[in-house]
Amino acid sequence: MPEVTLVLAGAGIRGRSYARHAVAAGSGRVVALAEPDPARRAAAAEEFAVPPDRAYADWSELVAAGRLADAAIVATQDRQHRDPAVALAGLGYHVLLEKPMAPTEAESAEIAEAAERNGVMLAVCHVLRYTPYTRTLKRLLDDGAIGRLVSVQHLEPVGWWHQAHSFVRGNWRRSDTSAPMLLTKSCHDIDWLMYLFGRSPRRVSSFGGLSHFRPESAPPGAGDRCTDCAVESTCPYSAKRLYLDCLADPDRHFWPLSVVTGDLTEEGVMTALRTGPYGRCVYACDNDVVDHQVVAMEFDDGATCSFTMSAFTPMGHRRTRLLGTHGYLDGDGTTLTHVDFRTGEDTVVGIREAGGPSADDGHGGGDEGLVDAFLSAVATGDAGLLASDAATSLASHRVVWAAEEARTTGTVVTLP
Repeated sequence: MPEVTLVLAGAGIRGRSYARHAVAAGSGRVVALAEPDPARRAAAAEEFAVPPDRAYADWSELVAAGRLADAAIVATQDRQHRDPAVALAGLGYHVLLEKPMAPTEAESAEIAEAAERNGVMLAVCHVLRYTPYTRTLKRLLDDGAIGRLVSVQHLEPVGWWHQAHSFVRGNWRRSDTSAPMLLTKSCHDIDWLMYLFGRSPRRVSSFGGLSHFRPESAPPGAGDRCTDCAVESTCPYSAKRLYLDCLADPDRHFWPLSVVTGDLTEEGVMTALRTGPYGRCVYACDNDVVDHQVVAMEFDDGATCSFTMSAFTPMGHRRTRLLGTHGYLDGDGTTLTHVDFRTGEDTVVGIREAGGPSADDGHGGGDEGLVDAFLSAVATGDAGLLASDAATSLASHRVVWAAEEARTTGTVVTLP
């Protein structure tokens, strides 16, 4: 397969992760990048051997340079997806776009339309579609292992410390600067559930809110920062415990620790916690996204699906129960238990080990699978190698927006 050349718009955690997979596979090479943070820009340019005159401070400079490669990875902040994605598609780049597509339906539709208008492939990073676990599960469903799919129960266990890191102290803590949590975190899951059913739901309802990470939940004696708090040592959301413990684990240096500080020493971490956003008390932040939410979906044939997202769990693989007319599947992200109603037999289906559930672990092999599929599709011109296209991703985003409308208005929303 010929090598695919890439440009990278946004050299943060996700952008660099996708680029690393491309380079490690030997089928992709980064030839230019754009990143506003000088330290990240320099680090990424050095890592991918990008010459200084091809390391830009802004995506608009990358666009102004014309088409420099076959494809583009767009991993800017959520509210900065539309403009670079539309502009790069306009130059003829095939686009790998970090999820969500954009915070609004209008912006997301613009991106999808730009890809179609310019005849380029757009792959939204719904990485759960690309894991070995999903491939096995989807094959069982398509082969009729449990008959007709009637109902699904699905849990996304965000993890108590991950919620505190990303959605209370971090970049995705506010709907007005990022997007609602169902879009930024769980559009993965809504898209994945639609993939299993093979279609969009007809009706959607939702409930949830921000129940714990609020000023009134602070314990007596809590300070504004974990570095100056009388009860820090007994708090489950202690930033000192989380980030100082990361120092001893090299696997956690890239994520989550490098988000907090580039100085990976005890002194560097403590300085960041005293002065930066990641040292704030979780009860004294400006967050407003939900910490738990449920979504109920009904499909045109009467099949139903319930989705639960919760901060109040260990961080782990998603857990799913699939109930069919002829059988039952229970999955935990690494194994599937199949009960066949016709024989009464239980069978445990093992899945090839592909890493843990977090971004640092590559989402159970999903990051690698997505990048490999995208590079192969670009190299061969075969869009069929991708598990979804722009229209499919836009459709799953529309379900998320419908669920948010249902949650905030207390209604049941009917989709077109």
